Amino acid sequence: MKKNILVIYYSQTGQLEDIVKNVAKPFEAKKDEYDVSYYNIQLKEDFAFPWSSDVFFNTFPESYLQIPSEILPPPEEVLSKKFDLIIFGYQVWYLTPSIPIISFLKSSYADGILKDTPVVTISGTRNMWMLSQEKLKIYLRDLKAKLVGNIALVDRHDNYTSVLTILRWMTTGQKEKSGMLPAAGVSDEEITGSVKYGTIIEKYFSNNDLNTLQPELVKNGAVEIRPFLVRVEKVGNKIFTVWSNLIIKKKEKRPLLIKFFKVYLMAAIWIISPVVLVLHLLTTPIFWVKRKKQKEYLQGINLK
Repeated sequence: MKKNILVIYYSQTGQLEDIVKNVAKPFEAKKDEYDVSYYNIQLKEDFAFPWSSDVFFNTFPESYLQIPSEILPPPEEVLSKKFDLIIFGYQVWYLTPSIPIISFLKSSYADGILKDTPVVTISGTRNMWMLSQEKLKIYLRDLKAKLVGNIALVDRHDNYTSVLTILRWMTTGQKEKSGMLPAAGVSDEEITGSVKYGTIIEKYFSNNDLNTLQPELVKNGAVEIRPFLVRVEKVGNKIFTVWSNLIIKKKEKRPLLIKFFKVYLMAAIWIISPVVLVLHLLTTPIFWVKRKKQKEYLQGINLK
């Protein structure tokens, strides 16, 4: 009997769709063994791409506070089957799984699809995904899904270059290299090469050995941890908590507060972030052991 594989994702630009479909190729190649279904999460009122600058920043408080929007029902094919494995692709918005992903996880459909099912999560991000993954782990645990693997594909350029390229891409739709700026997002080579992770997942799945999958994925480069960015994320989450709650509570001042937040965010990226980097480097000898343990934890799939 064939085993049922479900690929869940939401992708504005098409990048994440390319990634998850490449990961699914080894399953697609064995049509006599696997039946592969795809579920592209759709909001009732979707976000346009490219973003306008105003909409991009106005999405912040609901994104960070994980306030869902209404989604369209999944296809009947998805609702009527019991799946043996789920490949779960997601984006990160403001250090948090994107609104469409949160909306699915908080919907009435998620429990029936995810409960008691092995899940491999895949993110395609600029570079800061670590604490977002921690938030996703909690959702999967509460939905009684079995997280068995994680893959995090990122933009390999430095933090400041990737800020410029991602803003260009999100607000103009231009991903390609232009002038002195490189192409935005995960490289084409890594997207194409992500099929190797699907090969690893299929091997472990066919051997009923998913409990030992994650170390093999890590060994093959599926999860890179940059300790400096973990520190930036922790600082960012504290700042975002203050700003998001303020904007939500002060509804009448929202447009003005969003403008202030935009200015603050740019200042934080270009001024505060370098300070955090210097402090991180200066304290590396002191916290080396702690950061090593942190790295090992974040490369894994367990939840503290």
